[in-house]
Amino acid sequence: MKVLVIGSGGREHALAWACAKSSRVSEVVCAPGNGGIASVARCVPARQTDLYDLLHVVATEEPDLTIVGPELPLSLGLVDELRRRSLPVFGPTKAAAMLETSKAFAKRFMQRHNIPTAKYAVVSSEAEALESLDLFHLPVVIKADGLAAGKGVLICETKAEAEAAIAGLFSGKLLGTLETSIVIEEFLEGEEISFLLLSDGRHATPLLPAQDHKRIGEGDTGLNTGGMGVYTTDGMLDDKMNAWLVQHVAQPTIDGMAAEETPFTGVLYCGLMMTARGPMVLEYNTRFGDPETQAILVRMESDFVEGLESCVGERLSDTEFRWRGGASACVVAASEGYPGSFQAGRKIEGLAAAGEVAQVFHAGTTVIDGEYFTSGGRVLGVTAAGDSLKEALGLAYEGMSRIHFDGMYYRRDIGYRSLNRMEEEKS
Repeated sequence: MKVLVIGSGGREHALAWACAKSSRVSEVVCAPGNGGIASVARCVPARQTDLYDLLHVVATEEPDLTIVGPELPLSLGLVDELRRRSLPVFGPTKAAAMLETSKAFAKRFMQRHNIPTAKYAVVSSEAEALESLDLFHLPVVIKADGLAAGKGVLICETKAEAEAAIAGLFSGKLLGTLETSIVIEEFLEGEEISFLLLSDGRHATPLLPAQDHKRIGEGDTGLNTGGMGVYTTDGMLDDKMNAWLVQHVAQPTIDGMAAEETPFTGVLYCGLMMTARGPMVLEYNTRFGDPETQAILVRMESDFVEGLESCVGERLSDTEFRWRGGASACVVAASEGYPGSFQAGRKIEGLAAAGEVAQVFHAGTTVIDGEYFTSGGRVLGVTAAGDSLKEALGLAYEGMSRIHFDGMYYRRDIGYRSLNRMEEEKS
């Protein structure tokens, strides 16, 4: 069978890589892909912001399954159009993707279906926002309602910071687009967990939980990024907590969407805060996380494509997923200046040597005359699995040490919380 992956980042490289491993897949195509993805898939040009261009690619390639990687094509209704044409596609409809594309919808949905989340207010004017702000203790979280490429969530320590964030969102100065509504939210403390699950519209099957490092600086300091590294371990959530999350978060979300006549088919990413009051949902994403996908898929031993097809075919409950025990880690190499401005076109060396000890997923690369060059802020995700987190991290960092490009930056403390806990338990 032929599989088409929509997207161009590290997540899509991992998806294409996992699809290529399936014994049932004869060809993987990626639109538009990147330099590294071209090693496992045939890349074809596509504008991810253009629904009709994406539909043209699907019509030309005639894949047996289309997998939508990023959120933007979902928000454009690509899945709706493919389903209307009776073409197999993995991903939620435009209406179901509102769990991600509208923070206000997601918060109200969680309230309607008793899914644990932070206290909040949805406001539609600056005056209403300033009035509602007095109902919250500081610090407070201010969120843009719509998609904001990771820049729409602001943690405000003071009232002055919150007022400035509110003014910036409603004026358009902060994101470059006018917000017609925003969410003010209670600030939660605890550790974050990425809890991903597959759904066929009726059932919810969790994948491996992961912990992402979003801050650019070591010790989780500095600006937020798309993710500088992630890890998974067998002990991240015990069986009791995993079952609780399925019962109180995952399945109620899927049941709620079905009850509201917008059944959710695809992968649902639940960003959780493990608070003293229990797990709380920070946000939903309606696609695979990045770089969570890289770390999760290197531990999958069952057929990835069969799992996705079981979602499309509404038979997820009959599908078994098998995982390698132990741990995995993905460390991101970024361009100097990221998440701000950065220079592209830097030659990348050492990829073959790194590939001897780790799996290197390309996030922002291009290939010219057989040589790889940087083309994005996040450039590579060096990923490895091991019997322990220490082993997985050791392999990932060994792979990273073999790679070089001018201005290359990566965090050297991925997984530090878990490693510190292990040391404390030993002592």
